[in-house]
Amino acid sequence: MRLSLHSDYALRILMALGATGEQMSVDEIAGRYGVSRNHLAKVAQRLQGLGYVATQRGRGGGMRLAQDAGEINVGTVVRQFENLDTFVECMDPATSTCPVRGACGLQGVLGGALGAFVRYLDDYTLADLLSQPGRFRALLGAG
Repeated sequence: MRLSLHSDYALRILMALGATGEQMSVDEIAGRYGVSRNHLAKVAQRLQGLGYVATQRGRGGGMRLAQDAGEINVGTVVRQFENLDTFVECMDPATSTCPVRGACGLQGVLGGALGAFVRYLDDYTLADLLSQPGRFRALLGAG
């Protein structure tokens, strides 16, 4: 299993902002992680829409956390950025073309595994991911 780039980038943005406690631009975060600015900008826009970050436009603009790191639940973020309902083709009744759909146990087993995965993430907040903020900032090159 692999998280989508959008989930990965959402968590990276939140961790960078949480570790620094400062306003950072999309360009700055993309440069520090060495990732696509365009992809990161789309994710940042979605994070703003979901209320995780507050943005300021213009010169000297950027984004910062709109919530305390201890209030941002990792499982919730992943649910909002992943399409877990269609993990495999047979899980979407509207588009499934599997001839054995309903006669095999794959859908139930994978659904249970995905549920357990996200419930595990529910036990963690952004603050938990930043147990060493100083080291995180240093490795990110953010002071």
